Amino acid sequence: MIIFNDTVIVEEAVHEQWLKWMQEVYIPEVMATGHFKSNQILNVIDSPNEGVTYCIQYHAENLADFNQFYTKHLHRLQGMHNNEFKDRFVIFNTLMQTVD
Repeated sequence: MIIFNDTVIVEEAVHEQWLKWMQEVYIPEVMATGHFKSNQILNVIDSPNEGVTYCIQYHAENLADFNQFYTKHLHRLQGMHNNEFKDRFVIFNTLMQTVD
């Protein structure tokens, strides 16, 4: 399984609004692409950063599914995120594979 992880550090003043938007708008948009089987949101409780840190993980069956998501949808979705919370977050991505 492939896990696409977004680690997002959100300003504390907007993190509740951001989380609600992620749950109600952004993540459903990502899942509607059909390239991921499931997702989960994690709160990083020992983050050394200012703000509130979350990890959003999307689980794809294989690398081909992720690559299709990346080429067809990622830039549009990142634009939505930037438009909604411009300059209120920092994000970095990690692509991982499970080990059986």
